[in-house]
Amino acid sequence: MKKHLPKDPMNVIITGVGGQGNVLASRVLAGMLVNAGYFVTIGETFGMSQRGGSVMSHLRISQKIYNESANTAGQGGHNYFAGARGSSARFNKIWQPNVVVLANSRVVYPIGVITGELNYPSLDEIQNILQKVSAQSWLIDATAEAVKLGNPVLSNIIIIGALSAANLLPIDRRAFKKENCPQHDC
Repeated sequence: MKKHLPKDPMNVIITGVGGQGNVLASRVLAGMLVNAGYFVTIGETFGMSQRGGSVMSHLRISQKIYNESANTAGQGGHNYFAGARGSSARFNKIWQPNVVVLANSRVVYPIGVITGELNYPSLDEIQNILQKVSAQSWLIDATAEAVKLGNPVLSNIIIIGALSAANLLPIDRRAFKKENCPQHDC
């Protein structure tokens, strides 16, 4: 049975550095939500993703179809933000006061930091920003858990699982199994 959304539409951002599985995570999440009976729109911003640049996926989740032209929620319209820890600090201006943030605590430096053009915030700086601009925030070492599973790119799938386990997404463990095993033979 389809769970009621806490807000309709519900807006989620998944972001990070290119090559870390952000687009995969947004598409897996969208697939699970569509299979659960929701309408999902994805808007993606790739930037220089193939060169370690920023990648951002906006997901709009709803129980009905909206006649809106925009795929993204815009400034202040997001309910949940998931992704890399540095991205969580960088995109804080687009959040609304009740946004919930779940970020990977593992550092993945974007190309601007590697080239010396940008500074990467410290863990303390990020935690301070998150406390000021979000209703709730968690930093988890999703990369360590993904490595235990055999592939560090799975870290964003770990984050989606954590959002779901915290009852922040209207899907449960069965949705993950169904997405992974469409024929239900595993």
